[in-house]
Amino acid sequence: MRDSATSDSLVSSPPALSAGNQRVKVIVAFALVYIFWGSTYLAIGITDASGIPPFVMCAVRFLIAGPVMLAVCTAMGRKVRVTLLEACRLALVGILLLVGANGGLVWAEQYVPTGYAALIIAATPIWFLVLEAFVFRGDRLSRRGIMGIALGVVGIAVLVWPRLTHREALGMMQLLGSLTLLFSSLSWAFGSVLSRSWKMKVDPIVATGWQVLFAGFTHGVLVLLTGQYHKAVFNRRGVLAVLYLIVFGSWVGYTAYIWLLKHVAAAKVSTYAYVNPIVAVILGVLVLHERFDGFMLAGSVVIIAAVVLVTTSKVHSPREIERASEGIPELESEV
Repeated sequence: MRDSATSDSLVSSPPALSAGNQRVKVIVAFALVYIFWGSTYLAIGITDASGIPPFVMCAVRFLIAGPVMLAVCTAMGRKVRVTLLEACRLALVGILLLVGANGGLVWAEQYVPTGYAALIIAATPIWFLVLEAFVFRGDRLSRRGIMGIALGVVGIAVLVWPRLTHREALGMMQLLGSLTLLFSSLSWAFGSVLSRSWKMKVDPIVATGWQVLFAGFTHGVLVLLTGQYHKAVFNRRGVLAVLYLIVFGSWVGYTAYIWLLKHVAAAKVSTYAYVNPIVAVILGVLVLHERFDGFMLAGSVVIIAAVVLVTTSKVHSPREIERASEGIPELESEV
């Protein structure tokens, strides 16, 4: 992502002001994703403990969130109609993000500890970096950004180390859950980079509504195939948790995430994978009265440092990389 504030300010002040407003929007969007998505770990745990199976919870959540978003967009005068090609692309992105990734995570957390799941999900920024740089030939982070991603993985490892060292040997379902989490992180990165690279001319909120709706239909099929609807139990606590996931997980958090993918390098957006576990730990201490130890404090500090490195690093576009390979010196370098 190029910072044009300096060059634009030499021409006139309004563009510089516009760049400043854009920066504020980016900061707010990051905060929404960091905080609300971190809190969804707690809400998902509550739905599972209340007797709502994973696919049932996802189907209910997305089949409510998607249509309501599209209805609100229609009421606001936004264009919600999309072409067949756009619908296919939105469906693929929605399935990769909200079924392959989110659905896989919710299912796997039935069998593996939350901390262990967080460690595997921490591989997501690495998938972002590999896919963006080497598969889609898109933007590349500088060395500072790559160092930040590596440091973030270290921070997650420190954060969950006590849970890893005291867990029992993994059984068959725990192993399957671990493999599912690895697939989920790859599915999320792939869907995110696709969403960014296609650059569809669809309103971000409308795009979110369609993606959520397609994901809801897919989860509905999974509910029928697995027969989980027979096991569903709805009580006040579980329903409130689902409503929280609809409002703050889907409407607020997911919309902010899709918007960020259109305006910020994917590798920087992926830092949510490092911050969310910190939020989950803090909420666990405040709401569930879980223990906060030195490992959690150290891991949080390392993760915050990693996020600072990644979010302040430069992003090199494919054109800049091509010029550098041709021997044309870069205007500005960074370690």
